[in-house]
Amino acid sequence: MMFYALTLIVAASRFLPHPPNVACVGALGLFAGCYLAGRRAFLVPAVVLLISDIVGHALQIPGMGFYSPVAMLGVYGGATLGVMVGRWVSRANQASDQSGLGAKIARICGGSLAASTLFFVTSNLGVWMAGWYTMTIGGLFACYAAAIPFFGYTIAGDLVFTAVLFGAYQFSVNSVTVRQQLVPVKVR
Repeated sequence: MMFYALTLIVAASRFLPHPPNVACVGALGLFAGCYLAGRRAFLVPAVVLLISDIVGHALQIPGMGFYSPVAMLGVYGGATLGVMVGRWVSRANQASDQSGLGAKIARICGGSLAASTLFFVTSNLGVWMAGWYTMTIGGLFACYAAAIPFFGYTIAGDLVFTAVLFGAYQFSVNSVTVRQQLVPVKVR
């Protein structure tokens, strides 16, 4: 239940004023990859993007809504690649259960950077393939070069939202565990 509550809260943050590319979707993919089993993990970032794009389009919010299907495919694809990174982070953290909290946090932060990079590569490839730049190697390089300033925002947003999601989830899990340990045992 906590997973879905955090997902809704973070998804709603897309509607708050924010710098370009400072969004929750990369962190959400990473989070879903770590904590949801099966294919539904891939649906989380895609559905959050779709619903917020529908609402953004209806409300005419700048930077949200529908545009080139090819470019959108790159954006949605890039967002869902974070799920695969989350799966890797989860497996790495489980495989090295003996490692300390610092090592686990480092893997999560590394996963966040990897998800940001995959999003950058995939979404901008979609922009280039949509024809917004000339369909040459020079056009591809120009597309990526123009996107570099936004990459910093993507990294910052993903790191912040990753810290919020993973931190809040771990806090809630620890709180439940502590409460269960504090419940008095009835003696007969």
